[in-house]
Amino acid sequence: MKLYVGNLAWSIDDKALAALFESYGVDEANVIVDKFSKRSKGFGFVTINDEDSAKKAMADMDQKEIEGRALNVNEARPMTPRDDDRAPRGESSEAPMADAEAIEDAQSNE
Repeated sequence: MKLYVGNLAWSIDDKALAALFESYGVDEANVIVDKFSKRSKGFGFVTINDEDSAKKAMADMDQKEIEGRALNVNEARPMTPRDDDRAPRGESSEAPMADAEAIEDAQSNE
């Protein structure tokens, strides 16, 4: 079972996350990081194959304070597509800016 672990302290990395859930039989632990800055986004995922152990981990670790922050632990759910009108990532909803040459041409034709 894959668990979502939110509200992680910024100092928690994959190894530290695995250590937090070690007693439940962690198979995999990943802290999600920003692809550009490589800094933690404050959440991650832990995979525990034994369902009973995973449920115990959720019960024991949800709201447990680690480094001054109360963890949010629940069963991970698949991402749902965005339901809004925002432009897809990497695209802007703004019109492109004209270059300096186009502006000069427009001004000289006035």
